Amino acid sequence: MTRTPALFVILAFSAAPLAVAQSEDPKALIEGALADHKAGRFPEAIAAYQRFLEIQPGNVEIRSNLGAALSHEGRYAEAIDQYRQALAVDATRTAVRVNLALALYKAWEIAEAAQELEKVVAGQPGNKTARLLLADCYLRTGQFKKVVEALAILEPTAADDHAVAYLMGMALILDEQPARGQVLIDLILRAGDSAQARLLMGVTRLMAAEPAAARDDFARAVELDPSLPSAHASLGQALMQLGDTDGAALQFQKELEGNPNDYDANLYLGVILRQGQRYPEAMSRFRRALSVRPASSTARYQVGSLHLVLGDVEQARQVLETVVAEEPKFVEAHVSLATVYYRLKRREDGDRERAIAKDLTRDIQAEQPGAKPGLGPAYRGGAMPAAPEGSAKPPDKTPPPMDR
Repeated sequence: MTRTPALFVILAFSAAPLAVAQSEDPKALIEGALADHKAGRFPEAIAAYQRFLEIQPGNVEIRSNLGAALSHEGRYAEAIDQYRQALAVDATRTAVRVNLALALYKAWEIAEAAQELEKVVAGQPGNKTARLLLADCYLRTGQFKKVVEALAILEPTAADDHAVAYLMGMALILDEQPARGQVLIDLILRAGDSAQARLLMGVTRLMAAEPAAARDDFARAVELDPSLPSAHASLGQALMQLGDTDGAALQFQKELEGNPNDYDANLYLGVILRQGQRYPEAMSRFRRALSVRPASSTARYQVGSLHLVLGDVEQARQVLETVVAEEPKFVEAHVSLATVYYRLKRREDGDRERAIAKDLTRDIQAEQPGAKPGLGPAYRGGAMPAAPEGSAKPPDKTPPPMDR
């Protein structure tokens, strides 16, 4: 089965420029560099490419080759710099731009990778590699509708290309279009049991509030392919819904070992750390989740509500006011903001936010009798209660709602 691109995050480091021996023959130098590159002797190729570029700094092909060698060695920051220098000489080099995007992707500069890939797709609508990588970037940043848009032109190939089926199916399910997503799941299942199919089925069941069935699917996905992105994080979410906090934390940690920027693993592990009163670690996780998905009201809410727990009331106010402005129906944010206002002795504002939360709760229960505010396909718990003026610090019980 075709896999979506694997993710690796390796710290980049800088190499001092090498002096050029004036007597070196450029032709012999580049022939040796290319031979080293093809033979997999990347450090030697890098050194030779650098010496050659001191002689001919405007050579786009060699600078691109240097970027490729650096990227192979995990030196992504340096590779990105080389690709950008090459494009500054000739911005029409599509292959160089794709390689730049791939280096950004591997360095977890996902938003920047998407920007470069959007340029490629605009100029070459039929570039399948660029479209798949762009769709993967959108998926990782929670832009599910954009995934579907990016892959629409490739949807007819989904029966034969499981990468298309997987990415599009996952986006449709997460965008709450399970019927369309199920069609793509079925295409993958026809090829037999697989980690990707199990992950898709598990997400569908988690969205349908069937955590036990989802847990079994996710566990099978992990068994079939422990390195499948999001498999451990998804299993952690199911376990969290089932009340197995320790098991969930272990799965989130396993996800982060191979994928330190996984949004869900950071967010939900942050919740568990917060519940354990390990506040600095929790804040670090929430901020990492927010850096991966800057538009996430859920991650921003967690940052704001944790500021409140820590007594940073003014910072909590700033963050939570932003959340309710962006997401007016975010019940938990209104409740926490009411608490902030009561702490600041702004009773009228606190009463207003509390009334908004009460009205939203009533609307939710009218639409879904018996439902609790914020309850959904991901693990959620009781919202932080609004405290009247002068009351003690409210209890810390705020698992994250699912992203809106």
